[in-house]
Amino acid sequence: MRFYLILLLFTSTAHASDPTIQTAHALALYGAPRYGADFEHFDYVNPEAPKGGTIRLAAIGTYDNLNPFVLKGVSAAGSLLIYNRLCTKSQDEPFTEYGQLAARMHMPEDRSWVLFELREEARWHDGEPVTAEDVVFSFNALVEWGIPFYRSFYADVTAVEALDARRVKFSFREGTNREMPLIIGQLRVLPAHYWEGRDFAATTLEPPLGSGPYRIAALEPGRSITYERVPDYWGQDLPVHKGRHNFDRIRYEYYRDATVAVEAFKAGEYDVRWLNNSKEWATGYRDFAPLLDGRMIKEAVPHALIRGMEGFCLNTRRPQFVDRAVRQALAHAFDFEWTNQNLYYGLFTRSNSYWGNSDLGANGLPTGLELDILNGYRGRVPEQVFTEAYEPPKTDGSGNNRGQLRTAKSLLQDAGWRVRDGVLTHVETGEPMRIEFLLASSSYERVLGPVVQNLERLGIAATVRTVDAAQYQNRVQSFDYDVIVASWRQTLSPGNEQRNFWSSAAAQAPGSRNYAGIADPVVDELVERQIAAPDRPTQVALTRALDRVLLWGHYVIPGSHSRSHRLAYWNTFSRPLEPPRNGTGFPDTWWWQAGGRSSAQSQNE
Repeated sequence: MRFYLILLLFTSTAHASDPTIQTAHALALYGAPRYGADFEHFDYVNPEAPKGGTIRLAAIGTYDNLNPFVLKGVSAAGSLLIYNRLCTKSQDEPFTEYGQLAARMHMPEDRSWVLFELREEARWHDGEPVTAEDVVFSFNALVEWGIPFYRSFYADVTAVEALDARRVKFSFREGTNREMPLIIGQLRVLPAHYWEGRDFAATTLEPPLGSGPYRIAALEPGRSITYERVPDYWGQDLPVHKGRHNFDRIRYEYYRDATVAVEAFKAGEYDVRWLNNSKEWATGYRDFAPLLDGRMIKEAVPHALIRGMEGFCLNTRRPQFVDRAVRQALAHAFDFEWTNQNLYYGLFTRSNSYWGNSDLGANGLPTGLELDILNGYRGRVPEQVFTEAYEPPKTDGSGNNRGQLRTAKSLLQDAGWRVRDGVLTHVETGEPMRIEFLLASSSYERVLGPVVQNLERLGIAATVRTVDAAQYQNRVQSFDYDVIVASWRQTLSPGNEQRNFWSSAAAQAPGSRNYAGIADPVVDELVERQIAAPDRPTQVALTRALDRVLLWGHYVIPGSHSRSHRLAYWNTFSRPLEPPRNGTGFPDTWWWQAGGRSSAQSQNE
């Protein structure tokens, strides 16, 4: 699908006086924006934060591409820093966007189209103005040559038109998705004049041209990449940018694996480390001198983020996982309670929803509008959807998992599997059950050890394979795996991205996030209805219904999540006292401050 540039130099401006056309500084999915047209800065920033210093971060593996929008190659960490969007999201609202490249947005009440009026001062790093032609080029390039995700994400766009040099209009399929103006608002804009004569779909190590707060300053493929703040950045005084982009340089150091990265951090080779590994958080810095004497800070920052599902994802493109009963059986081999006590130091909460920690997640039995929706699918979804509240298998934490394994054995037998000579074998095909867990980091190996032992007790030949980051990415993008550790980040306003997560089309699209290979007409229909929901109550009910159907599909062995961000960093930074609702604000709102703790840090002690 391609949308050609339509340049109309003398287009009508009648809509400017049309009372049904809204002109706004911000786009909100529901309700009014938190910040008015005259706001000075976001509440979660320090508008007086000083500019300066370098922050060094870590990346694992290597990179061979500076174009993060295509499937080929491995893109460099931080490569999106050089670009601007039409609008930028507020981090303390569910889903509201404020103009970035766009000064104003115009749209009718039915949201059938949106017109972005670009800022006159917006410039590329070579001094050329950002134009409506650039916006049209960006959209077409992403749909035609970009990661397949973009085709589904923008599927509801019917036309894109450059009305003049500074105005661009997007039209949408009628009555399908009231979120589309915001989805288009997230579009990263690329320079048409730079890409003329270059192959957008190819890998490249030539630093591309951007219009954002940073540009590429230096690179050593396989070792590092450095971004420098643009000193005359055109947008630095915009309210959406006040107190942000405070570091003069952002440098990513590359390491072979996580073990090497840990030691490098302790040696002071980079500045901030996310302590997602529970063992590292609990014991890795217990007697570490820089932490004891204040040169390093270690803290847990609470959050109220929605928690998407994370767990062991079963690839239903593999024949051994086609049967739902098999997938359900395998979940009984993971003793989360024992794992949390003995390996996670009691730090995690079991995941039991694709929209956990929010009103969008299914809980209890379906009622009201959700039940009405699900009733339309009776006979096409598991009966448990109506009769049981989903809960993952649970043990007493003692490590004695015999009861769960008996349940697993019974389910496998019902699915046509029997143990023959110690090997679980399908009675019709004679094929043995084999499962490989594919990892990009060795940190999960200790977690999978007991799982593998339990699977072996069932007669399943289970193995764990850890590969380098590049190989892992290539295998995941081509769906060449049995089981991976997967997660789906969700928002309070689920929309077009759900197609990329769950749809039948995405199941066949390399690079999509339908890791499980779900190809279910019911799921497809629920996703489309969710996207087209006319109001918040309907959206909530449809999301809960979809959540319930996914859970009872047993596509994932649920893992766990944390209710706080855990990190350690050398004491050369400060941050605002209150982080945004939707994250830590790192590194966007932090700033360099040698040898001094912030007020936030002092209060945490």
